[in-house]
Amino acid sequence: MIAQIEGKLVSLDSGTGVVRVGQVCYEVMLPGYVVSELGGKIGDDISLCTMEYFEGTPGRGNLIPRMVGFLSTGEKRFFGKYISVKGLGIKKGLKSLTVPIATIACAVEAGDEKILMSLPAVGKRLAQLIIAELKGKLGDFAISDPATGVGTRAAFETFQTEALEIMVAWGEKRTEAMELIQLTCSRHPDIKTAEGLVPLVYRIKQGIEV
Repeated sequence: MIAQIEGKLVSLDSGTGVVRVGQVCYEVMLPGYVVSELGGKIGDDISLCTMEYFEGTPGRGNLIPRMVGFLSTGEKRFFGKYISVKGLGIKKGLKSLTVPIATIACAVEAGDEKILMSLPAVGKRLAQLIIAELKGKLGDFAISDPATGVGTRAAFETFQTEALEIMVAWGEKRTEAMELIQLTCSRHPDIKTAEGLVPLVYRIKQGIEV
């Protein structure tokens, strides 16, 4: 089993990246937040912690080997726990991970269905299942820790996640929107609603407020 690959990032799309290792190129499935992190690194050397699985139906002779990549071993451990929830699975799990892992872990530990329901492919019933099965098990992932690599950014609160999804729907890049939201909140700690936050974010982006 390949546990880690290091090489040049050749290409990137919404759910996969291609990494060249020597003369071989590997297609790696990636969660949304990893795609955002790697957005400006085409042509750069990168390192991914990986897991492998077979896609298809056993016994029918059409199993296809797949590789999934993460930025750290901590994120890979989180994913293993996350997809243990009935109804998630690898593909749906990857599709739903559009915000930092710390944000999702904090939402689970706080029992916050609203944040989980803002994730792609996660409805109310699945959000409830995730909380029921994982609450109390994700505390180590709820705080960004440089030693473990868990959480590349601080966890977002509900209103910050709502503001993020609004900005992404308006065409903003997810990574840049996250950075602007964090900057704006650091300057305006009294703001606690998405409606109040989004206009301030754009004021700062446009240089109206410095």
